Amino acid sequence: MGVVNVTPDSFSDGGRWFDTTAAVKHGLDLVAQGADLIDVGGESTRPGASRVDASEELRRVVPVVRGLASEGVTVSVDTMRARVAEEAVAAGAALVNDVSGGLADPDMVRVVAAAGTPFVVMHWRGFSESMNSRAVYGDVVAEVARELRERMDAVVAGGIAPERIVIDPGLGFAKDAAHDLSLVAHLDELRALGRPLLVAASRKRFLGHVLAGEGAAPPPARERDAATAAISALSAHAGAWAVRVHEVRATADAVRVARAVEGAA
Repeated sequence: MGVVNVTPDSFSDGGRWFDTTAAVKHGLDLVAQGADLIDVGGESTRPGASRVDASEELRRVVPVVRGLASEGVTVSVDTMRARVAEEAVAAGAALVNDVSGGLADPDMVRVVAAAGTPFVVMHWRGFSESMNSRAVYGDVVAEVARELRERMDAVVAGGIAPERIVIDPGLGFAKDAAHDLSLVAHLDELRALGRPLLVAASRKRFLGHVLAGEGAAPPPARERDAATAAISALSAHAGAWAVRVHEVRATADAVRVARAVEGAA
């Protein structure tokens, strides 16, 4: 899953693809590099980010979704708003990726159920402004698994078919580096929930923490792509359905090698 952020303030590439034409071209480039689907978002969810209003998010996202879908690209829309999801699906999006798992907008589950698209349920404990204060766990793997199960049950009760649910552990969302690493090390326990697993580790803080070492400054986000490829290969080996990344080529190669090793075992 290649990432196209149509935002001025995303932590990794804010502003680079803010223009519709540039964003569509970038999405097509990611497909050429090996992406199977493109995730288009118009609102940064980095820690501390402020929300944009719905009309601005629509202005950013829908033309890019339409442009990519018209080129035959499988598109997901990264949004917490039901209205944006609905209009993006009408423009050609085939999947809704909601980092709140349907918690941020009470209409989201109804809209996705009516559309009949797959729905990504991410582990989420609150909006970007406050999520770091909620990174408190006794057993992060068990608690994330339990909370994901609760959200799965809720969205099924709201009308989304179980077979259309994809789960995401929410690396970096209300989690510190140790939490993120523990979740990656125990993806099998999340796969036991019985749904396809999306892992979104690309360029995140915990990778910077690992690369920097104790007490050192982390490298900039765009210098974490090799680490992203490593996590992606490990995730693929652990059975992830998809990995969400900004730089596709290195990750596609890493995942291909991981699959080859599995096939030779």
